[in-house]
Amino acid sequence: MTKIDIIDLLYEKMGLPKKEAREVVEAVFDTIKHTLIAGESIKISGFGTFNIRKKGSRKGRNPRTKQEVEIKPRKVVTFKASVDLKKSSNKI
Repeated sequence: MTKIDIIDLLYEKMGLPKKEAREVVEAVFDTIKHTLIAGESIKISGFGTFNIRKKGSRKGRNPRTKQEVEIKPRKVVTFKASVDLKKSSNKI
């Protein structure tokens, strides 16, 4: 599913004009993005939690050349599904 698919679903289910549906979806994603950039977590009840996690530097290996390289520290986005989401996904 893509962002456009979500916009189309809002259009079909809620009867919102596509322009308004697009604005709503963009606003939600922008809010999520800016909250994560600020270092805060996002908890959506019944869905899950998004967090920013810091990963330290480590040694890696180029699979082609087998040469060791240092992987720099970085931040990654993690997602942990809620119990409700896990239960409903296991029913599929």
